[in-house]
Amino acid sequence: MTSETGTTTDLQPAPAAPSAASPLLVPGPGLPQTLDGFRIGVTSDRRSEDLISAFERRGAEVLHAPALRIAPLTESLTLQEDTQRAIAAQPDFVVITTAYGMRRWAEAAQAYGMDAAFYETLERASILVRGPKARGAVRAQGLDDDGVAEDERTNTVVQMLLERGVAGKTVLIQLHGASDDSQIRRLEAAGATVLTVLPYAWSKPEKDSELLRLIDSVIERQLDLVTFTAAPAVEAFLSVARQYGRGTELVDALRTDVVTAAVGGVTAAPLYDAGVEPIIPSRWRLGAMIKLVCDHLETHHTLRRKTRHGVMEIRGRQVRFCDVKDQHVQLPPGPLSLLRELADADGAVLSREHLLSVLGQCDSEHALEMWVSRLRKSLPVGDVVQTVVKRGYRLAV
Repeated sequence: MTSETGTTTDLQPAPAAPSAASPLLVPGPGLPQTLDGFRIGVTSDRRSEDLISAFERRGAEVLHAPALRIAPLTESLTLQEDTQRAIAAQPDFVVITTAYGMRRWAEAAQAYGMDAAFYETLERASILVRGPKARGAVRAQGLDDDGVAEDERTNTVVQMLLERGVAGKTVLIQLHGASDDSQIRRLEAAGATVLTVLPYAWSKPEKDSELLRLIDSVIERQLDLVTFTAAPAVEAFLSVARQYGRGTELVDALRTDVVTAAVGGVTAAPLYDAGVEPIIPSRWRLGAMIKLVCDHLETHHTLRRKTRHGVMEIRGRQVRFCDVKDQHVQLPPGPLSLLRELADADGAVLSREHLLSVLGQCDSEHALEMWVSRLRKSLPVGDVVQTVVKRGYRLAV
């Protein structure tokens, strides 16, 4: 029998713990994508509205804090001088690293009244591009390229140049927000003269408060997933956390409870360096990342279990019982993580010692008892969480 507080008063054998291969009750791939109950952090500046809109249309709650902002340098005297220098040098090779940079540079050349000389210079050169998007931007300007780095990495483009031979040649590189000194040194060591142009730059937001709020939300497990669309933004995100003494806590949360999604392998590199394993779409595009986020959260972070009150569904912070009409609740991180552990056990008894070892934010038996109490009070059917005397807790299945 079970008391009103969910305590098991007899000691009948509990169901066996599920095997590692025990399947979660998740919908098939044909069901519509929804992000109801999930909270997602967005760190991008450019095209952030596209991401936010896509997630919110699917029901997610979004917290936005740009880690870096992109500042076009169209009116920069330095860019004007570098463009003049590039035209005068008549480079043998031109490297276009980003579509955004190509578009801003072409706009700047037109604003300076140099567009005819600009296009003539690029037409005479052999253009290499860092990925399909950069190739598309080059072709949109009526130009053509002589090679593309399919992995979208600058070092691959540089390797392509080295294989062609750059001794005595002039190479012009369109930088992507900052100088890439290591790649420039590789070319110079091979005998090339290297010029650069910087059509846009990354800049830190004027205040860290929004970004710190996002960092705190990750650390406190208030978010399910954080998206990144540029490697410098990842580096800034981690750097600000370290600056305020929260770097270790942030990385721990990203390694364990909060998923990171990167638009591609280049963006993901600083996460890998920090020991964080992001999810990355096979096609490095924003739309592909949005689909991957939906699929991943639906498949790996939506949990359904049959209980004595019907099917219980956990989606992000949202919990509902499908047979209890119009009843769904939002749980705080602690009680939510406890409920997930009990749901994963699928009716098996979990000892207090085990729960304290796996619930990272719960540091005492008293805290665990408080989490159980809060969980029961929050759920529409509190007795679904049972206390097994002298043994621990289990989900009433």
